[in-house]
Formats: sequence, C-alpha cells, structure tokens
Amino acid sequence: MKQSKWLYLFFVPGLIFYSIFFILPTISAVFYSFTDWDGLTTDFNFVGFENYTNLVTNDSIFIKAMTNNLKFMLFVVVFQTLFSLVFAVLLVKNTKTNIFLRALYFFPTILSSVSVAFIWSYMYDPNLGIINNLFTSVGLEMLTNNWLGDQNIAIYSIAFVQVWFHTGQMLIIFVAGLQAIPEDLYEVAKIEGASRWQTFSKVTWPLIAPAATIVVAYTTIQSFKAFDLIYAMTRGGPNYATEILATHIYTTAFRSFKFGYASAESVIFMLVIALITFLQFRVLRANRVEN
Repeated sequence: MKQSKWLYLFFVPGLIFYSIFFILPTISAVFYSFTDWDGLTTDFNFVGFENYTNLVTNDSIFIKAMTNNLKFMLFVVVFQTLFSLVFAVLLVKNTKTNIFLRALYFFPTILSSVSVAFIWSYMYDPNLGIINNLFTSVGLEMLTNNWLGDQNIAIYSIAFVQVWFHTGQMLIIFVAGLQAIPEDLYEVAKIEGASRWQTFSKVTWPLIAPAATIVVAYTTIQSFKAFDLIYAMTRGGPNYATEILATHIYTTAFRSFKFGYASAESVIFMLVIALITFLQFRVLRANRVEN
C-alpha cells in the first residue's frame, strides 16, 4: 500500500507540465476572449460576448477559414485513413520487402513541415514543377494547373501533401492492429468459405476498430493543426482560399494585435475539435459494438 502511494509521485511532474502548458493557457484564453486586449499593453476592457458575436455574424474570413478547415479535414481523414489501411493490409506480413516498404512510407513523417512545404511548393510550381512537366511530357497538358494559385483547388493540393506526409505514420498503427489478430480466425473464415471481403468486414475490421479510432481521431487533430504546412506553402492565400482556423488565429493575434479577439477564435477552435472528435468516437464506438 505504501509503495502504491509513492507511485503516485511519478504523476506529479507530468501533471505540473500539463497544468502549465495546457490548463493555464486554456483558462487564460477563455478569460481574454471576453476582453479587447491587444497583447502589447496591460490595459484591456471587458467586452462580454462581443468578440464571439462578431465572429459569428460579421467575420466572413473566420467563416471561410472554418469552411476551409472542414474541407481540409474531410479530405485528409478520408484519404489518409483509406491509404494507410490499404497499405497496411498489403504490407502486414513481416517480409524483408514489406519491412523496407513500411520504412519507406514512414520516412516522410520524420521530415520537418517546412522542408516538406518547400519540396512540394517546388513540385507544384506551374512553370518549373515536376507535376506539370510530367503531365506535359506524356501529352496530358489539359491536366496541368496552378496547383497553389487556383482558389478552387489550392486547399485540396495542400491536403494531399498532408496525406502524403502522415500516411506512413498511420500505416504503422494499422499494421500493429492487424498483426494482433490471431491467425486462427482467418483459418476458420477460410474453412467456412468466406470471401476476402467477408473476411475483412466480419473478422478484420471489427478487430482493428480500436486502431481505426486512434487513426481517425489523430488525423482529425492533425488536420486542424496543419498551421506550419499551410503557412509555409501559401500563407493562407490566394485570397484566403487556404486560410484555416490556425493561420487566421495567428494573423489576428500577431499581425492585427487583437489578442482578445484571437482568444475567442481559439476557444471556438478548441470546441470545434472537441465536438468533432467526440462525435467520431461515438460513431466508431457504436460500429464496434454492433460488429
């Protein structure tokens, strides 16, 4: 009993760290969201819910950033989860080739966001980029585009980079989930005459649902935190076509010096992530229970 009490002391450093870098900043953000603080002086006035009201009714850029973030999130969650799952199924066996390919797919994850942004910005260049030149060389000039300059596709171009950047990381999670499934279950399914799809839907998917929950939740949070990638590639342009909540909050706070207003944006940002993550967990949990 005495030993178990001493074990609780190991939680103290983590609790202190969590309090300093998460709980206290969150409380401060909520407090300043009700003020007009400029972030430069100690003077501020309480404005009540004025910041929140303006966000919802008068700030068209904030609404656009929210819309862009949802588009970005949906694209990344769907394709990153799909690609990582497909690759995991194909590379689940621990052969030398599969281990090498897993490492190859994982490699982009260890790169910095700025270096990834630089590489893909060059590849997307409408004149010198490898993508347009590749299309031109094979006679598909109609597919060439200004990938980061076209307002209609810029957000999806960056979303594709995000998928490429982190698919290898999610692949490892799925591989771990797949390798934890007993081979006996597959043998039984084979004896029963189950098709590949039936085996996947009735055996594999229910047992990797916990891994899928982690992947979807983590990918969602990544999508809302893709500040560095977007800011390095387009800075939210052209004409706010790639502006997301994170870049808009940064601009509001450190360019316009409206820290109170930016705090209100941050609070809404946090609530949106919490709500979407909660709904995802509920849906995935319901599917897991049903299976």
